[in-house]
Amino acid sequence: MKKQEELKELSDKDLKERLDAEVIALTQLRINHTITPLDNSGLLKDKRRNIARIHTELRARELKKDQ
Repeated sequence: MKKQEELKELSDKDLKERLDAEVIALTQLRINHTITPLDNSGLLKDKRRNIARIHTELRARELKKDQ
């Protein structure tokens, strides 16, 4: 889980910026895939999973603050 460990090292601000960038990239990939099919459609799945990882880390930090 190298990706998850990498996310834990980032600050909240950096995580939110990365989340915004990933969402924009996913949207652009979906548009491109609609117009002309992507060579590697697995990229869509990877982007969705990265977004989920970031959301998970942000939520874990939020819960940790509440305790």
